[in-house]
Amino acid sequence: MAPILQVENLNHIYSAGTPFEHAALTDVSFQVERGEFIGVIGHTGSGKSTLMQHLNGLLKPISGKILLDGQDIWENKTATRQSRFRVGLVFQYPEYQLFEETVYKDIAFGPKNMKLDAQEIDRRVREAAELVGITAQQLEVSPFDLSGGQKRRVAIAGVIAMEPEVLILDEPTAGLDPEGREEILANINAYRQAKKATVMMVSHSMTDVARLTDRLLVMNGSRLVMDGTPAQVFARAEELLEMGLDIPQITQVFLRLQQMGLPVEQVYTVEQVVAQIKKLTGGSCYA
Repeated sequence: MAPILQVENLNHIYSAGTPFEHAALTDVSFQVERGEFIGVIGHTGSGKSTLMQHLNGLLKPISGKILLDGQDIWENKTATRQSRFRVGLVFQYPEYQLFEETVYKDIAFGPKNMKLDAQEIDRRVREAAELVGITAQQLEVSPFDLSGGQKRRVAIAGVIAMEPEVLILDEPTAGLDPEGREEILANINAYRQAKKATVMMVSHSMTDVARLTDRLLVMNGSRLVMDGTPAQVFARAEELLEMGLDIPQITQVFLRLQQMGLPVEQVYTVEQVVAQIKKLTGGSCYA
């Protein structure tokens, strides 16, 4: 089966031809398989958000292609418009974009733009609300009466109500407390499983991407510099640190243990830590 997304030699320059010219993406290429959960990491200014905004046609590349199911999303106006429904993008702090009188109307905004009938819009609104933990009663209140975490859920529901095949999230847990972060990540996984969707998530939390994703893309200085499983990427922990990136805390601990001469392997999940401790202690572990 063909990849759902293919990015071929993508280049983007901000303020081209001016003294402020800046290369945001340089010759970026990769493909995304159906159903994958991909984490996108990199320091601020590395090109992560710019890349995400290209994938559903919000930004047009200077050169290169984005193929959705094998079709260039810039081939014609219809392809570009359809890509914005099939590839859903949740911006950082999306709750700032809420504007309707009720939660229901905010979630319904995208499906209405798709020209769906009222019955289908209602189904999608209620299903999306349920997936993110918004109650039927909350659908009738103003989004501005909700807590910060609930507003975030409403904003995400507004995107998943369009039932995108690819859901892209730019720092979806930014600014939330640990409980709120876990709830949002659970909501994202619920949508992925319910719709067999592909998910791409930009995150600064190495712990989250280590335990949730199938694959990581690492951006640095406008270029894609690593593309592999979490195990493959975090095995290059020292390179990541040189780029100014964090690594999972447990990876940092075990990297230090290696430097001290202990016979441990690199880890990035709690399960791997438990296995390593059992190995060191001859099979006993009091975790």
